[in-house]
Amino acid sequence: MSSPLLEIRGLRTEFATDQGTVASVEDVSITVNTGETVALVGESGSGKTVTAHSILQLIPMPPGRIAAGQILWKGTDLVGLKKAQLNRVRAKEIAVVFQEPMTSLNPVYSVGEQIAESVRLHDRLSRSGARKRAIEMLEMVRIPNAARRVDDYPHQFSGGMRQRVMIAMALACNPQLLIADEPTTALDVTIQAQILDLLQDIKEQMGMAVLLITHDMGVVAETAQKVVVMYAGRVVEEATVEQLFDHPRHPYTQGLIRSIPQIYKPGERKKRLTTLPGVVPSPLNPPPGCRFAPRCPVSSDACRTSPPALVEGPAGHKVACIHQPEETAA
Repeated sequence: MSSPLLEIRGLRTEFATDQGTVASVEDVSITVNTGETVALVGESGSGKTVTAHSILQLIPMPPGRIAAGQILWKGTDLVGLKKAQLNRVRAKEIAVVFQEPMTSLNPVYSVGEQIAESVRLHDRLSRSGARKRAIEMLEMVRIPNAARRVDDYPHQFSGGMRQRVMIAMALACNPQLLIADEPTTALDVTIQAQILDLLQDIKEQMGMAVLLITHDMGVVAETAQKVVVMYAGRVVEEATVEQLFDHPRHPYTQGLIRSIPQIYKPGERKKRLTTLPGVVPSPLNPPPGCRFAPRCPVSSDACRTSPPALVEGPAGHKVACIHQPEETAA
């Protein structure tokens, strides 16, 4: 995990609205190395999906636009590339598993046709060769009777099987980076575990990197090596998984971790789950200074004057908080 595959530097993504221009993502910097799983976490509305979709310019443009920053893929800036150049990267080198498979799959085409389309486009395979690859990919994601089910339509699959089809589509061209946008959100707990195990197995088999978008800190603990915590469009903390769970430094991260349900032994006193008061602020009217200050248990007047910088501490642990770690330790 030495050479950077993806480097996002100072990304700002804006959307034009009737109320004015809104910055959904501000000054976001993320690095994903070869073979690494980076988890992008935060509540809904934190800017995780907009950040990920900005990489391949999958946001609607207009009204959206990348207003500032660089997105370096193996040293080449994807911002400003022409559509034909960007299409050579999409699916072939960087692939996406979207959040909701039922709306992402086309209901009028069989799953085999949808997998084969990408392979024919990027790998120049014949129709029969692409069909064979589609069957191989369905087998890879452990769909039973793949040779028969390749001609089935999305509505003939369960939610978990549709998500497997989405993974098969994303991996058909052997990408180097997989962006997984909350791939287990709509699934029950048992199926979630199966999908996560599948992604981990395929990642190790193919040697690819993963950018995992989630709000589930339990998933982060199981799958990631590095964690980037976002709040209201900004990065508030970045650390290895061990650093983040052993010593979370930002009050927001501490709140997220304290909200994870615990398993108690018989007779052990149970504690009430901690919740974060309030909600993520609207990007139309963000609070001045630190955006978490209105919800923060340790905020002061100084927190409301200017946004805190993301400062690197011991062992590369970064945090955007003016308070000393001792004052915000969980």
